[in-house]
Amino acid sequence: MFRLHNPIQRYAWGSRSAIADLLGAPSPAPTPEAELWLGAHPSAPSQVVTPDGKRSLLEIIERDPQQHLGSDVSREFGPRLPFLLKVLSAAAPLSLQAHPNAEQARAGYDAEESTGVSRHDPRRNYRDPRHKPELLCALGKFEALCGFRPVPATLRLLDALDISPLRTSVDRLRARPNADGLRELFAFLLQAPLELRRGLVEAALQGCARLAAGRGEFASQCSWALRLGREYPGDIGVLGSLLLNLLVLRRGEAVSLPAGNLHCYLEGTGVEIMANSDNVLRGGLTQKHVDRDELLRVVDFTPSVVAPLLPEPLGPGERAYVTPFSEFRLSRIELESEWRGQTQGPEILLCTSGTASLTGPATELWPVRRGDSIFVSARQGQYSLAGNAVLFRATVGDLHRES
Repeated sequence: MFRLHNPIQRYAWGSRSAIADLLGAPSPAPTPEAELWLGAHPSAPSQVVTPDGKRSLLEIIERDPQQHLGSDVSREFGPRLPFLLKVLSAAAPLSLQAHPNAEQARAGYDAEESTGVSRHDPRRNYRDPRHKPELLCALGKFEALCGFRPVPATLRLLDALDISPLRTSVDRLRARPNADGLRELFAFLLQAPLELRRGLVEAALQGCARLAAGRGEFASQCSWALRLGREYPGDIGVLGSLLLNLLVLRRGEAVSLPAGNLHCYLEGTGVEIMANSDNVLRGGLTQKHVDRDELLRVVDFTPSVVAPLLPEPLGPGERAYVTPFSEFRLSRIELESEWRGQTQGPEILLCTSGTASLTGPATELWPVRRGDSIFVSARQGQYSLAGNAVLFRATVGDLHRES
């Protein structure tokens, strides 16, 4: 077992208080703190203190993957930790984005490698050959845009907004109220000339102001569009956001994001787990690179209703958020007295409230407090927790299930 010292990503949209409060650091922080990374991603691995000095978790795993990952995980994913755990805290919206599936990631990575473009080039889409499904569990109220809303509801909203330059496109969606119609509409928005895009956004925001004031079906969605419009003037992502489901999570509820899901985290703090990848295709609400053609190739336009994901019992005191992804599983331990675990692969424990003690067959008693995190090697075997606390447990998912 290793205590982790985790890097903080200080993106402009981050909170100045949530991560600082979790870690018991001075709050508010002097700069925004967006993400706390727990894991072995090459760009920002966690650090541990060993008898040999301070080392990265990435280095420790690479030196002995069989011990730390176990034979099954090493055989399936190679000598790397297959998941990345984060605490994400958004005080402002993130970009409108989607992630590729495994086949798209491999093809995109190989294509960009063949051109010789640097993996650090801001115009690069694929920095590794892996997909990036993810799951976020809210630590409090968390709002997000997630996946394309069913077309009948979208038509109601677009009709109510009454955007004159968009009427022909709306009628075409009405004629094809399915994924193909949504693809055509979204492609028109992304690929329209700059001045037309700005005019569409301005007209949409005028309609949003009217609907937000009326407190009707789409008032919350339109209120968010108005905020996005203030933060990203003229960005077509403002209008694109109105095609997506608005999801409001409560503490303990989660959202699972498969490949191709167009989404945007709006505000809140959560524990996020994902495949250990950094591939993102952006569609707006950002100053970063936007590759419209590649995004359109990756996005899944299937309309659907998105509901919060609730955890299912995994064992005494532990509930898991079930997804089809073999790279990761996230569970929540509500510790009231004692809990016993058995490693099947590498694990990371994160305490988000309370205090506990952690021990194993060859490990002395370790105090665990709010904000503490522990890496548990595959060969640890049994270990136990005692106390009164809430912990998140990141593990590998079912290796026999297709991802």
